[in-house]
Amino acid sequence: MVIKWIIILLAILNFGFMVFDGSRALATGDYIRPKAGQYAGKLGPWSKAVETMGINPEGTAMKIIFVIWGLAGLYITFAFFQNKPWAWQAMLIFNIASLWYAMMGTASSVIQIALLIISKMLR
Repeated sequence: MVIKWIIILLAILNFGFMVFDGSRALATGDYIRPKAGQYAGKLGPWSKAVETMGINPEGTAMKIIFVIWGLAGLYITFAFFQNKPWAWQAMLIFNIASLWYAMMGTASSVIQIALLIISKMLR
């Protein structure tokens, strides 16, 4: 049960931040950017991943993708919370598909994937 709550918390933080940051970027024109460190004033490494797919990381389309992706993740998380029969697999697939959201999103997804697999083995 503790594992499930950790997964839910990480998912809410990860996907909730995507909704917040994407919505904020749509409203203000820019994402939240780090103030210190290697990426100070820049977008994270995820921006390089989406650029290779031909998507402008600072464009409106990407900001909308952030919001939709985050909302989809929150929907799946809610279904997981409700023990919907399809939700475990959806959480696993969605977290694998979210590995592109480097750095924190990748770390969150890796932890969630590991915990999902552990929770399945403990059943």
